[in-house]
Amino acid sequence: MTLQQLKYIVAINTHRSFAKAANECEISQPTLSAMLVKLEEELDVKIFDRTNKKVIATTIGQRIIRQAEKTLVEATKINEIINEEKGQVSGNFNIAIGTTIAPYILPDFINYYIGAYPSVNLSIKELKTDTILSELQINHLDVGIDISDNKIDGILEIPLYTERFYVYLAESCWRKLPVFKPDNLEHEKMWIMKEAQCMRESAFSFCKARTKGNRIYEAGSIETLIRIVDKNGGFTIIPEMHLPFLSEQQRKNIRPIEGDYLSQRRISLYIKEDYIRQRMLNTVSDTLIKFIPHKMLDSHLIKFGIKL
Repeated sequence: MTLQQLKYIVAINTHRSFAKAANECEISQPTLSAMLVKLEEELDVKIFDRTNKKVIATTIGQRIIRQAEKTLVEATKINEIINEEKGQVSGNFNIAIGTTIAPYILPDFINYYIGAYPSVNLSIKELKTDTILSELQINHLDVGIDISDNKIDGILEIPLYTERFYVYLAESCWRKLPVFKPDNLEHEKMWIMKEAQCMRESAFSFCKARTKGNRIYEAGSIETLIRIVDKNGGFTIIPEMHLPFLSEQQRKNIRPIEGDYLSQRRISLYIKEDYIRQRMLNTVSDTLIKFIPHKMLDSHLIKFGIKL
C-alpha cells in the first residue's frame, strides 16, 4: 500500500468517476483502474462497487477512504513542518468565507494577497457557516472566515475584527431619531436578512420577537434591503463595512445604534485544533491588516499576529 494509492481512492470517491479521478491525479484511466485493483487484491476487500453508470464505495470501502483521508492529511503535515522551519510560504491554501462577509473583504483580500504571496496556490469559496465548519472538520479547507461564536468540537476560533451596525432609514422617516436604541427598532417597519443580522451579541436580539414589529421581511442581501427601504420606507440594519458602498445621498440616512456591545458583529478565523501552518495563517492576518480599518481589528492580532 502506498500514499499514491490512497490518493487514488480518495479521488475516485470524490468524483465518483474514474475519468475525472484520473484527470485529477494526472494519470491514465487504465492505470488508475489497475492501481485500484492492485490495492483491493492486497487488502482482500472490494473498495468500490462499480457499474457502467456509477462508482460507489462499499461499506468497508467508506471506512478505508475515511482513514486514507486522515493518513494523507498527516503525511502532508511532514512537508508543512519542513516548509514552516525554512520560512517558506507556498503550496495549496484553501479558504472559505461566509456569504454575508465575502462582499466586503474578498475584492481587497484577493488583490493584496496574490501580489504578496505569488507562490501560494490560493483557492477561495463563499460558503454558509454550517458548510464551512463541516468542511474544516473533514480537512477540505485550511481556513474559514465567518461570524464569531460558532462553537464546535475540534475547531479553534481566532478573532479577526469587529464591525458596528448602523440603522439605514428611508428619507421619509430618517429625521425622527438622531440615535437609535435597540428597543426603538421594534416600532418601525423592519426589513431584515436573518443570516446577516439576527445574531448573538448584536443589535438584533429583537429578531427573537419579530411579531412586535409592524412588518418584517427577509431579503437575500444588504444591497437588496437598502433598495427596498428606499422604495418602500421603513429601515434596515447594515454593517459598517457596507458604508463605503453608499452614495452621498444615502449616507444621510445612516443613524448609529446606542450601546456598542449590542450593535456589532465579530468576525473570526476558524481552523482545526491540530492545524500547524502558522506562517500560512499569518498571510491571512497580514493581508487583512492592510485594508481593514485598524480600529476594527483585534488588538492581539495587530500586535502578535496568529500564534499556534
